[in-house]
Amino acid sequence: MTLRNIAIIAHVDHGKTTLVDELLKQSGSYRENQRVAERVMDSNDLEKERGITILAKATSVVWNGVRINIVDTPGHADFGGEVERILNMVDGAIVLVDAAEGPMPQTKFVVGKALKVGLKPIVAINKVDRHDARIHEVVDEVFDLFANLDATDEQLDFPILYGSGRSGWMALNPEGPMDQGMAPLFDLVMRHVPEPTVEEGAPFKMIGTLLEANPFLGRMITGRITSGTVRPNQSVKVLAQDGTLVEQGRVSKILAFRGIERQPIELGEAGDIIAIAGLTKGTVADTFCDLSVTEALPAQPIDPPTVTMSFIVNDSPLAGTEGDKVTSRVIRDRLLREAEGNVALKIEESPDKDSFFVSGRGELQLAVLIETMRREGFEIAVSRPRVVFKKDEATGDLLEPIEEVVIDVDEEFASVVVQKMSERRADMIEMRPSGGNRQRLVFYAPTRGLIGYQSELLTDTRGTAIMNRLFHEYAPHKGDIAGRRNGVLIANESGEAVAYALWNLEDRGPMMIEPGWKVYQGMIIGEHNRENDLEVNVLKGKKLSNVRSSGKDEAVRLTPPIQMTLDRALSWIEDNELVEVTPKSIRLRKTYLDPNERKRFEKSRAIEVGAA
Repeated sequence: MTLRNIAIIAHVDHGKTTLVDELLKQSGSYRENQRVAERVMDSNDLEKERGITILAKATSVVWNGVRINIVDTPGHADFGGEVERILNMVDGAIVLVDAAEGPMPQTKFVVGKALKVGLKPIVAINKVDRHDARIHEVVDEVFDLFANLDATDEQLDFPILYGSGRSGWMALNPEGPMDQGMAPLFDLVMRHVPEPTVEEGAPFKMIGTLLEANPFLGRMITGRITSGTVRPNQSVKVLAQDGTLVEQGRVSKILAFRGIERQPIELGEAGDIIAIAGLTKGTVADTFCDLSVTEALPAQPIDPPTVTMSFIVNDSPLAGTEGDKVTSRVIRDRLLREAEGNVALKIEESPDKDSFFVSGRGELQLAVLIETMRREGFEIAVSRPRVVFKKDEATGDLLEPIEEVVIDVDEEFASVVVQKMSERRADMIEMRPSGGNRQRLVFYAPTRGLIGYQSELLTDTRGTAIMNRLFHEYAPHKGDIAGRRNGVLIANESGEAVAYALWNLEDRGPMMIEPGWKVYQGMIIGEHNRENDLEVNVLKGKKLSNVRSSGKDEAVRLTPPIQMTLDRALSWIEDNELVEVTPKSIRLRKTYLDPNERKRFEKSRAIEVGAA
């Protein structure tokens, strides 16, 4: 059977996964009476909850006797490592662009990578039925984007389709016809995407692209066979990028993607995307090959991580009360296992073995890892995200990561966004109307200035702004950036919070806990109205006497506390604070729980700053 391998790439929320749903449905991959969930490719719980694709996944459909392997990729810049590897597996790409939003930062990122590896993309303008669609302007913007990314003349001559993934149609014109469904897209893939190029007569070779742990088959590696064939029980070896031998073993099972299911097959042929099981050490970017092969296949270089966090063994007084995985050994094994399958993550162990430095593409990528570990029963304390600095080899200057930030906002709020971004050392490079009384603001901003800005942006714009970020370059350090302006309220004793005490403290600032919650010395229970930190007693109840008051005691009415989600907590804390994450709770605390230790640390830090 002839083959086509394509990836669907686009910015977050432009409709990739919904389009794949329709392609599966219209190609006959489902039985007539089969019940199928919406966005079937988003199989992970966190993907369903957040409405975003986190892990790249493969599927396949058969159209007019041709098997089309389709890879659904993440649209968020933090998971760009997945996209970079996927492009090695495919021969073509469908670039999906929203008819109203146009090409966004992540579109630029993935299209740039696709053009670099020589793919000839198909452009699909999606959501043409939106009331604010601006189809012709978006097509011009896509052409300008390709030109700016140094596309070849052949790549610039890209075919265009228009349609709506949700309504299930694509056509050569924005007006339709709509009754042909996805047939025009399938036919265009057949004509425009070449068959996989394979080395005729060469032995089996495949580069690992995706890694997963299967409860029944163990480690499974997905990739595209570059040359040769592979069968179950065949002896193979694994070569690292430098050609050194990683391991030698037998393939226990070969699985191929057939619709949304994976089915065992007896023969994997060159050009097909398969998953193999039975090898215990081979990982992503390694070459899986016949015993006669001596050279590894070249792999695409991955962009470096820009944000790092400390994962620390939880040492609070409540440690071990809500989770069962609390020791440094268990946390270390879990982090190393994650780094194996996610090449955009980097794990370093601290000298004291009680904490780990985890570096990734952005706060969202690390927050998803923390949330996944939390659901698996882990208890950890994590620090505020910090950026990864570099030194300029020529001049010795300190370099920091700069991001391209695109903010779509209502015109009335544009000025406050520009002011806040300038306070964060951002340079505005473009400001233009984006339709519907909205402005599109484009900035180059240091990554450290953007940590924690998302929630503040939504507050400033009454929830109407949309911010998209993308790593741009390393540039000279931009200078100091002011952090959080308010101090915190810190519990000075351990016990259970009392409603009367919280009610008396409401004048000091908004609370983050409720009556009956367990607290401990050094735990943050609220935000102070002033700049300094304040230790308070939340255990103090009302004094009772045997003298009845003439008026009836009024019931205590408390203001609802601030709900601290994991994402918000990570961006809110300062450098001397931690987020304690357990399967049941998210608590904020000071790094040093004892007030005397805290004072000593603050004094030593003030001396260091003065000396610097």
